[in-house]
Amino acid sequence: MMDTVAEVDTTASVDETSGAVIDALGFPDEMAALRETITGWVRTCDPEMREALEWQFFGGSKYFRPLTIFACYRAVHGPGPIPPHIMTSALVIELFHNMSLVIDDIVDRSPERRGRSTMHTRFGELNALMTSGYMVAEGYRLLGADLDGIALFSELMRRLGVAEVMQWRLRRKPLGFEDWMTIAGEDTGSMFEVCACLGDRSGNLRTYGGLLGRLYHGCDDVADVRGLPALGGGGKEDLRDGILTLPASLAIAEDDVRTAFCQTDPSDADLDLTAEAFTRALPASEAKLDEIAARAVAEARQFSNDPAPLEALVAQTRQLSGR
Repeated sequence: MMDTVAEVDTTASVDETSGAVIDALGFPDEMAALRETITGWVRTCDPEMREALEWQFFGGSKYFRPLTIFACYRAVHGPGPIPPHIMTSALVIELFHNMSLVIDDIVDRSPERRGRSTMHTRFGELNALMTSGYMVAEGYRLLGADLDGIALFSELMRRLGVAEVMQWRLRRKPLGFEDWMTIAGEDTGSMFEVCACLGDRSGNLRTYGGLLGRLYHGCDDVADVRGLPALGGGGKEDLRDGILTLPASLAIAEDDVRTAFCQTDPSDADLDLTAEAFTRALPASEAKLDEIAARAVAEARQFSNDPAPLEALVAQTRQLSGR
């Protein structure tokens, strides 16, 4: 039976994992306010778009990106209420993030995300594309006179476009870990890098954000190989399309794995061989993730007044690989 909007709450919600992360980071009130703001925004949107937006936003979210904004603000500016322009940035990052998910799902031909139909599967590709554009337009409108925010979101849009083209151009290529770091840095890394800059507004935590994004991206890659649903990624799609994931970047150092991975039209045997090799590469992948996490913590300690929120965010992100 096709799932329906009535089967989910008509308010922005979090899943169990995200609720635990929010509590651990100490932002329950801020996140409750953000979810209320998202719900209010959706209900004011054009009726032509509203059902698709409800489907996208009311099915649960990880909220790691707005949490990054809040943590970076708190680490630099200290305790106290999150100011309105930072709260608006947290709302807009959710719009841009969901836009990127819709586009990713179309490109990856993914019928589901986290066990629910993707927007283009449920509402059609045209509606999904137009709704993703609507989200971006609304994001810029909501930013108003925040010129620094506008510049950062424009940077994000450029880099996400570059990342998508780069990732597809480099699929099925015999690349390695440093290449993965570059791709992940422009993909998820750019999103978290911009979040850090939106939170601290000084640029000092930019490198921290980029490392945090790579950590999140790598944990997603590893969780996909393990078959975990935690991040909603596309492990099967990545394997089919020859996407350079973290385990892939390490496993294809072996000649037979590299040959199978680089096949234009891989056979079932090729896919089985690479899948097994990626599983064998999990311990090495986890070690790389530990290195990235340590670098992020070092950045937090060097460039923030109170690194505790940033260290906690790294620790929570690191758990997402499921080891």
